[in-house]
Amino acid sequence: MLRLGQMPARRKAAFPPSVDEGTRLLILGSLPGDASIKQGEYYAHRGNAFWALIGDVLGEDLRNQPYAMRLKRLKARRVGLWDVIESADRPGSLDSAIRGAELRDLSAFVARLPMLEAVAFNGRTAALHSRRQLGERIGLTLIDLPSSSGAFASMSRDAKLTAWMTLTAFVGEG
Repeated sequence: MLRLGQMPARRKAAFPPSVDEGTRLLILGSLPGDASIKQGEYYAHRGNAFWALIGDVLGEDLRNQPYAMRLKRLKARRVGLWDVIESADRPGSLDSAIRGAELRDLSAFVARLPMLEAVAFNGRTAALHSRRQLGERIGLTLIDLPSSSGAFASMSRDAKLTAWMTLTAFVGEG
């Protein structure tokens, strides 16, 4: 039952993966937010620090590149993107509002990436749902990252960057 002024949850769907056969590092988010869905781009909200953080990890300024070039640069550095949730009901963009999540089959997906060495989880929701599926896979490093979302403001950008820099061990030369 809706309360006065409350908007109904809208079923939202994730994007296809941005990976190739050379992907060594897969970064998993939860589900794209409204700004990303509207623009059809991963991490499109201007308050999300993803492109700045991964750019610092790679030593490249990705924020000022067109979206297609950002994805191309990630692939060139052996980094892939995807989300653990295929679809869910969610008013707005907060992970805490996700209901009725349909999860992707991560085990089958990572099995099709022959060069994959690590999976990083962009935030607590991605880690929670992904770790349940991936468990402790032999030969695969699982990395919990602080969320790049602007909604996760309890940690400074510098502290987030320190954690994100652990990814440098898994990126390729570009």
